[in-house]
Amino acid sequence: MCDVCGCGDPRKVTLSPHSSLLAGNDEEARHLREHFLACGVTAINLMGSPGSGKTALLEATARALEGRFKLAAVSGDLATSLDAERLARAGIPSAPITTGSACHLDASMVHHALHAAPIEAAASSCDFFFIENVGNLVCPAIYDLGQKANVVVLSVTEGVDKPLKYPVMFSKADLVVLTKTDLLPYLPGVSVSLIADNLARVMPAARLIELSAMTGANVAEFVRWLLAHRPVRSPLA
Repeated sequence: MCDVCGCGDPRKVTLSPHSSLLAGNDEEARHLREHFLACGVTAINLMGSPGSGKTALLEATARALEGRFKLAAVSGDLATSLDAERLARAGIPSAPITTGSACHLDASMVHHALHAAPIEAAASSCDFFFIENVGNLVCPAIYDLGQKANVVVLSVTEGVDKPLKYPVMFSKADLVVLTKTDLLPYLPGVSVSLIADNLARVMPAARLIELSAMTGANVAEFVRWLLAHRPVRSPLA
């Protein structure tokens, strides 16, 4: 249970029609979205379970892009800055967001991190800004962070039933990246087609990319998806 958003406590989510638990967050997210749009930055909210491969996906993306586009990131965890340090070593200017007991990132956390010395300049001049959310398949789905798109990372080692168990997360995804596909030969009973079928039951327009960050297989398809989400710039700009 998170003592910030009140998940699991029905007293904290019963609201009058004229109030909203997320109103303040939504206003902050609007400000972030305006900032990203003004700077021509494509912001991606990257969500998934702990260990699903979010950080590894970003490392593989940086390798695949080979410096052709500028990347920056924030990385959320309850404790440590280990993931942000990994991203920095991969050439992605990064700042950690240590949430303590919060099981998600909110817009104010991201806004505050944007002004941190390691990424303040990079976050306004990059092509892609990744918000690596706290590992969790519940709360991150309901917080707007000013992003252009939501990407959910799902590893084959998590089994085939996660889309059905956590439908809100997957229903809000613009893309699901199925990671660790190099392990499929060692996972009898895990079927990509069944995962795809379960996604189709909860996602309005199911979009799935299968890849392995370890081997680099199909990372290029994720890169193509990213490039398709860059803002269309006016020829006069």
